[in-house]
Amino acid sequence: MTKILVTGGAGYIGSHTCVELLNAGYQVVVLDNLSNSSLEALNRVQELTGKVLDFVEGDIRDAQMLDQIFAQHQIDAVIHFAGLKAVGESQQIPLTYFDNNIVGSISLVRAMERAGVFTLVFSSSATVYGEDHPSPLNEEMPTGMPTNNYGYTKLIVEQLLQKLSMTDEHWSIALLRYFNPVGAHQSGRIGEDPQGIPNNLMPYVTQVAVGRREKLSIYGNDYDTVDGTGVRDYIHVVDLANAHLCALNNRLQNVGCRAWNIGTGNGCSVLQVKNTFEQVNGVPVPFEFSPRRPGDVAICFADNSRAVAELNWKPQYTLEDMLVDSWNWQKHNPKGYKGN
Repeated sequence: MTKILVTGGAGYIGSHTCVELLNAGYQVVVLDNLSNSSLEALNRVQELTGKVLDFVEGDIRDAQMLDQIFAQHQIDAVIHFAGLKAVGESQQIPLTYFDNNIVGSISLVRAMERAGVFTLVFSSSATVYGEDHPSPLNEEMPTGMPTNNYGYTKLIVEQLLQKLSMTDEHWSIALLRYFNPVGAHQSGRIGEDPQGIPNNLMPYVTQVAVGRREKLSIYGNDYDTVDGTGVRDYIHVVDLANAHLCALNNRLQNVGCRAWNIGTGNGCSVLQVKNTFEQVNGVPVPFEFSPRRPGDVAICFADNSRAVAELNWKPQYTLEDMLVDSWNWQKHNPKGYKGN
């Protein structure tokens, strides 16, 4: 049975991917330092699937511990989510981000090489395109310089992995460039549980709806868009999780390094998301307009045709599904995994 090491597997996207992996018959070993995640998420993953996974608490920068994991488990491939991901925070503590995300990834890949494991699915981001390209963004476009240090770390790791695969033909690497993951498992048992003030739109919306925050701040209402607010490509986290399985299957059969956009191919404005959330869930979301944030582009959405053609994948969930599932998670877990 194929065994997958999932770094950062207790996090938002990681936990949903573990559900899909277990349901598809893979064995799963999760490595997570629990700095921005919860063991409760993994308990619920096992409850949802009726299957057991192995959990190791630790840091990808710990070479000795990585060697132990590879020695104890017959790992076939790695899905690498582990990293810090708050855009604003990355501007305040850049060295911490460089250390976790870049040094950590090098440490992981070194350990894989020592263990003779050469199949890797890397959690990247659409921020690697920079802000100069018109949407829809496609993988033939050159990458740009991201406006924040979080995006910069993703770009650097992508470049490292590309160069690695060019010098050693053993490697088979998928770079998955996510757009805006939202939603939650339909059971409402696992979902997005950010620490502190949410950086992303959807948990902010749901926390306002559940009464944890007073109102939603919408940054910028003077963009050249349908209603003046920023347009983004929102993708259901379960669709995103399934993209990892498709990429994994592809890489287990191919070599080299390949990038794929994981988005729906459609853009929705922030106001459209807020208004649709209110309509489908019957819950008001008080809001105010705030000034634009530096580095935010007006419109960003994916051309996902490469992923659809090559990975045998396509998104199944609508925006309405995403918003219903987000609210279902939040209303049943008003304080996230910390109990109700």
